[in-house]
Amino acid sequence: MISLRRLLSLSFPTVAFSSSILFPQSAQVAFTRDAQRVPVQLGVMSQCPDALLCENVFDEVLKKVSDKVNFSLVYIANIDLSEPDFGVTCKHGPGECAGNVQQLCVKKYSEFSQWWEFVNCNNFQGRSKVGLPETAFKCAKVAGLDWDGNGIGKCTGPNASGTGAEGVALLKNSINLGKQMGLTISCTVVINNQKVCIHDRTWKECENGHTANDFIRQINEEYDKLNN
Repeated sequence: MISLRRLLSLSFPTVAFSSSILFPQSAQVAFTRDAQRVPVQLGVMSQCPDALLCENVFDEVLKKVSDKVNFSLVYIANIDLSEPDFGVTCKHGPGECAGNVQQLCVKKYSEFSQWWEFVNCNNFQGRSKVGLPETAFKCAKVAGLDWDGNGIGKCTGPNASGTGAEGVALLKNSINLGKQMGLTISCTVVINNQKVCIHDRTWKECENGHTANDFIRQINEEYDKLNN
């Protein structure tokens, strides 16, 4: 007669479980640390032709590496408390200050893709129209933004003027960041805290190239270094 213990061993043989069986590859990935994104900034002025050109190039860059970067625009201007509307002077005038504020407020209160679509729509209207209320409202519609419902309108001030207290504070913070980074020329490309290229009427100081593919390559290289 077969003992109960023997019967159980025959009916339910021991199985050696591996970690890959208990935790399939997709689950194991969740236990690894999150990948570090590469900080990428463009030092810009919202009505500057060099900024519009840079942003157009980076529209192509972001289509390839948006999941590898923390991307932002840093606005170049000067804090001037004697200026009555913004407490800031912008190279291309008050309309540029308004455009800077509008873009900063949209970035704070929307998804990345909506903000970037808003910026690109601004640029498509022509640089002289950046900062105008009608441009802001048109581009908000294009980007699917609820201007008054999610904080953007309050941030920018009445009629998208750019003089809202929150928006002006965002602009001053961005200007101070730019000064800390040593940004003086629009457009300056910064990848992983290193100035890698400038467009000032023409491309300058671009040791590793200035095309979209060049910036994509540099970002991929920095991403690999950060996550090696």
